[in-house]
Amino acid sequence: MKTALTIAGSDSSGGAGIQADIKTMLANGVYAMSAITALTAQNTTGVTGIMDVPSEFLGEQLDSVFTDIFPDAVKIGMVSSAPLIIKIAEKLRQYKARNIVVDPVMVATSGARLMKEDAIEVLKEKLLPAADILTPNIPEAEVLSGISVSTEEDMIRAARIVSEKYSCAVLCKGGHQINDANDLLYKDGTYQWFYGKRIRNPNTHGTGCTLSSAIASNLAKGYDMEKAVERAKAYLSGALGAMLDLGKGSGPMDHGFNLRQI
Repeated sequence: MKTALTIAGSDSSGGAGIQADIKTMLANGVYAMSAITALTAQNTTGVTGIMDVPSEFLGEQLDSVFTDIFPDAVKIGMVSSAPLIIKIAEKLRQYKARNIVVDPVMVATSGARLMKEDAIEVLKEKLLPAADILTPNIPEAEVLSGISVSTEEDMIRAARIVSEKYSCAVLCKGGHQINDANDLLYKDGTYQWFYGKRIRNPNTHGTGCTLSSAIASNLAKGYDMEKAVERAKAYLSGALGAMLDLGKGSGPMDHGFNLRQI
């Protein structure tokens, strides 16, 4: 069995973060492992508390994983502090990690900044150059590219800037009123659109975590980047289309929609 590691924060409500990543990896046929960057107290209505893990302890978690069950792919989600980012980058280099998917969680869908400016700069300098693929949403693509993104042409330009800057593939995620759930993959100087029909489901908690983890799972299984993105997008559409409805706010998706019920 192929293996994948998620490096992210814990979501106590189970819809995003480590919990969503593990569910996604299981549903996509790989063995999931985790290194937790932070504990959060959150549910479908919001986050009430965050407690970062000490960077040295994060390093111990990563040592434990890489020295025993070496992951075939690594997904990195929200990392809020510079010391944690530096530690992750150090361990990725030390163990020569492969198939690295970075979801640069800097800006919420609402547009709110989720990282301090110094942490964003360390992320750009230390972690993004290690990635095989980045999966920014539109606001994050604007931060990384330095340009405003309001059209599909802007998406292409922003993805090209980011791809050339960090020498990796970039999946610029649509939405945000730009197109109808169409995502753009820019890789090696060329681009490809992945078209999707917008699913009228208000419960979208954890979509970014889920997509990036599904990409990592498919890279771990040996699919090339284009096929990994295609399969991940299909999985996300299925999880949204199952129309799970839990909680009082923006609820989670049904990560196990494609698993046989026991």
